[in-house]
Order: sequence, then C-alpha cells, then structure tokens
Amino acid sequence: MKKVMLVEDEELILQGIRNIIDWEALGLEVVHMAHNGKEALSLWEKEPVDLVVTDVEMPVMNGLNLLREIRGRDERVRFVILTGYDEFEYARKAIPLDVEDYILKPIDEEQLEAVAKKALLKLREMDRDNAKDMEDRIGWQKFLEGGSSEEEQKTFLSLFPRVKKAELLSAAVMKIDSRSMRKGDMSELLSILQEEACRVIHLGTDTLLLIDSFQIDYTWNGGEGETAGKIRGEIHSRFSCLQNRLESELGIFTFISIGPSFTDYEKLPDAYREAMRMQKYRMLDGYGSCVDDNHIRNRESKDVAIDETQLRKMILQKDRDGAINYIEDLFINNIRKDTDVNNLYQTALKIAMLLWDIKGEYKLEEKNMQDLSDMVEGIYGAEDIFGLKAMFISEISEIITYLHTENSAYTPVVKQIMAEVQKNYREELSLKTLAYKYHMNASYLGQIFQKEVGCSFTQYLSNIKNGIAKDLILNTNRRINDIAQEVGYTDTSYFYRKFKQCYGVSPASLREMKKY
Repeated sequence: MKKVMLVEDEELILQGIRNIIDWEALGLEVVHMAHNGKEALSLWEKEPVDLVVTDVEMPVMNGLNLLREIRGRDERVRFVILTGYDEFEYARKAIPLDVEDYILKPIDEEQLEAVAKKALLKLREMDRDNAKDMEDRIGWQKFLEGGSSEEEQKTFLSLFPRVKKAELLSAAVMKIDSRSMRKGDMSELLSILQEEACRVIHLGTDTLLLIDSFQIDYTWNGGEGETAGKIRGEIHSRFSCLQNRLESELGIFTFISIGPSFTDYEKLPDAYREAMRMQKYRMLDGYGSCVDDNHIRNRESKDVAIDETQLRKMILQKDRDGAINYIEDLFINNIRKDTDVNNLYQTALKIAMLLWDIKGEYKLEEKNMQDLSDMVEGIYGAEDIFGLKAMFISEISEIITYLHTENSAYTPVVKQIMAEVQKNYREELSLKTLAYKYHMNASYLGQIFQKEVGCSFTQYLSNIKNGIAKDLILNTNRRINDIAQEVGYTDTSYFYRKFKQCYGVSPASLREMKKY
C-alpha cells in the first residue's frame, strides 16, 4: 500500500478526513496525522510517505512551507491542498510545487476520494516510468553481477532509500510464465507490486527483481536461530502471499526464489546472485512455487537411476513406444520434487550423450537434427521438467524415424511404400489401397511392414506427418490449424491427439517452448 500523511490543525476536521473515506480500500494507508507543518515534517523524516493531504493555514509552519520542505527532499511525493474559499488565491502559490489538486472546505467525500484515486494513479505511473528510466540509465545487470566500477556502484546505491533502524531487506527473483500473460497484464502486475510496497527492477521481459523491507520484531522469544527461522518464515510468507495474489487476481503464474536477507544495499548483489542460483529449481518445482535456501537445503543428492543400456536397446530396436514410455516414467515418476536439481541436469546430460553416440554410430549427424551443443542448450533452457521430457521424446522419435529410413535391409516393396508415404503423405493413404497397387495381400504386406520397419503402416504414416508438422511449427509462423491441413489432417483435434502421442507435447506447447 502507498502511505498517506494527513495534516490539519483542527482535531475534529483531522479525524473527519481520516474517517470520511475508506483509505485502505483505495490501496492507501494513513500512517501519520499531524497538527502543523513542523510536526508533519518531523514525522515525514522518520517515515516518508507517498501522499500528503494538508491544510494551508496552520500555526508554527503552514502548509506551503511544509510542501517546499518535503519537495526539496523528494520530487515523487504527491500533495493535495485543503483550503477555504478566501484562501484559494493564496493556495494557488503552491502550483510550482506540483500539487496534485485543491479541495475547498467543507470537504466533499466524493471529491476527496476522486482526488486520492487520481494521486494513486499518478504515483503508479511515476513508479513504472522511474523503474524503466532506472533500467535504461543504470547497468542493473552489471551492478548485480558485480561488474560495475566503484563510482557506478556509488551512483546506484544512492538511488535507494536510507535503511531504517531494525529494518531488514529481502530480495527475490520473480520469473513470470509468459504463457499465462495477456496483453496489458504487465501494467496490472506492476501496480500490484507497487501496492505491496515492493521495489521492482526489470531484469528482462519476464524476469523481475523484487526488493522488500521487513521490520524486526524484538519481542519474539527464543534463541538467535529460532528468531532467524521466524524471520525467514515471515519473508517467505510475504512473497508467497504476493504470488497467490497475482495468480488469483490476474491468472499469472510465477516462480519466486528468495535470496538471503540483508541490512545494507551493498549486499544486494550477493542476495541477487543467490536468488538466481535457486532459479534452476523451477525445473523441478514448476511455476506457482516460492523457494528459499531453507526449502532446498535438505533435498536428496543421490543420483537418479537411469538404465542407459536399456534405453539404447529400445531405440536401436525401433521400439518407439517403449523408449517414450521409459522417458515418461523416468522424468515424471522417478524424479521427485525433493531431488537436488543438479542430479536432474546430470541425468539429462547422460541421455543427451547417449543420443549423440547413437547419431554418430549410425551417421545421423549430417541429418537436420540437433547436435550435442543444441541439446545441452535445450537442457539448461527448458522451463520445467515437462519441457525437458518433451525435448527428449521429440529427439528419440526423430532418431527412430531416421533409423527406419536409413535401414538398407528393407525389401523393395517396403521401400516403395515408404517412398510413397514420403511423397504423398497429404493424401488418404491406406495399406489396403497400396497393397492393391502393388498386387499384394493387404494382411501379408502389413506383416512384412511391421517386421521390417518396427511399427505399423498407420503409425509410420502418422510419424511422417507429425515430423513434417513439427518442422513447420518450429520454423514458420503459420497457424496450427493450417499446418494440420497441410500435412493431411482434416480434423485439428485429431491432429493434436496424434501429435501429442508422437512427441509427448501438444503443437501449441511445442511452439511456446520454441519461444523460450
């Protein structure tokens, strides 16, 4: 919430301003109430506010002098002037001080609420603009990664407010699931973050660094370790509640990793780097999770069991279903959430090496397939475990398809049928019509095809169609419905079902993964 200070020398009017509208419902919190400018300035110096609603004529220090003092310290604060009719020309002297609006006494409830909303909107716009300007002006990434000069660091640190006594700071990296974002959602998201008093640093189109403050409660009982645990729990709870709000109000899914707390902004880069280190746990925990060091400390470090010999055998025997089911079982059933994410990456790298060995052994490197560096990049770029699984299922399907095509042991009639499929996959092909064309018994031809190719004719035709569709999805911007028609599927829902059976992921999800 944005903070508000009310200043009025008459106590009855001051209480009336406090209670005439529901400030909290507007996203505003009244933190100070003062009876003159001097008292107000003293309160502001202890705890700055975002909006000041003040009378003009007051004893000790009037409203205009109060505005000048605060404006000299902070250009962002918004002001609303309360004035009587005969004081209005006097109040107009505040125009150069960038006053938000003027309200004549007696105060009208609806007018005060409208002006408060206007000031709040202005604050949000200024914060968004400031965040963007700061991102453009300062090398945030360079500073956070420890690459800026000493002079640049001083400039950067001067932009942060002074840390108050007993104030603890926390930093978290928020990764946004782009698939859950709609046009205009980012503005709403930033507004909520501002309401929650989070300072936002843009690290990328879908990555934000959030900085929040936390007041230490010295009344907590217990030892140092117990108190630290309570603080960690409070910080984690705060970011989790923020995450839940984004999901419930906007339908936006995020993954938040929280770095260690600190009391000096010079420690922000350390907290950022630790939070970034924990971002890799998005692979296991997925969007909708919020993790800190306490949540990942006790994860198991033992290796994930993978039988490379068995997987290799299924691929070389062209057992597509067996290999895909093995990958499904490995990533979805055998890799648990409490596993250390480094073991997941080690397992994925073992599979990538196995597939690369098979490609080298059967001279498939020259084909239009991923090389080892592409697969490694795909492993570390995958959004979650499901994206990783889909990548390997797609690669295994490609290898098996090429092994079918390259096998020289095919009989002439099977080679002819495979060539027919490659050429005329868009047409209504069936084993029965092809058997008639080649003067063979359909049942017998089906048995030969299954034995030599390792799958039924229907499955082979589906694999060819889906392989071509996959290339079009990844390498063109054509609509998926049009791609389905292009490869011979008249029913788009049937195409989705067959494609997912082949690659373990829907056509739309595959295109989203390509964006990442």
